[in-house]
Amino acid sequence: MTKLVTTLSLLTALTAFTAACNGSSGGSPTTPTSTDTAAYSSTDLRVGNGATAVAGQRVTVNYTGWLYSASASENKGNTFDSGRGTSFQLGTLIACWNQGIPGMRVGGLRRLVCPPNVAYGSSSPGAGIPANATLLFEVELVSVP
Repeated sequence: MTKLVTTLSLLTALTAFTAACNGSSGGSPTTPTSTDTAAYSSTDLRVGNGATAVAGQRVTVNYTGWLYSASASENKGNTFDSGRGTSFQLGTLIACWNQGIPGMRVGGLRRLVCPPNVAYGSSSPGAGIPANATLLFEVELVSVP
C-alpha cells in the first residue's frame, strides 16, 4: 500500500511538472522566446577602407545573427543564422539591414541591433526567430560591384 501511495504521489508530481512546462507560457521547451528589447543601433566595430555600399546596390556580406539578450555577453543570445559570401540587393531585406548597411565600406564590420519594428515585427519567419524579437547582427561587408 505504501508503494502505491508513493507511486501515485510521484505520478501526480510528474503530471503537475509536465503541465507547468507545457502550459500557458506560450511556448514549448524547444520554442525560443525573446522578451528583451533595445532601440535600433548601428555601430562600426571595424571601419573598412574599400568601396562604400549604397542603397539599392548589390552587396556581398558575411554575417551572424543572434537573438538580443540583455543578460548575455555582448547581448548575444542564441544564434539563429549565419552566412558567408551572401549576396543580395540592398532594399530587399528587413528594414534594419536596408538602413544599417549603406555607408559601410568593404572590409568593415558593423553591429546592428534590430528591434521588431525594423526586423520581423509580430510575425515569426521561423528559423529560431520568435515573433516580436529584437535581433543582433554582426555584418562584414565583403564586396560591392
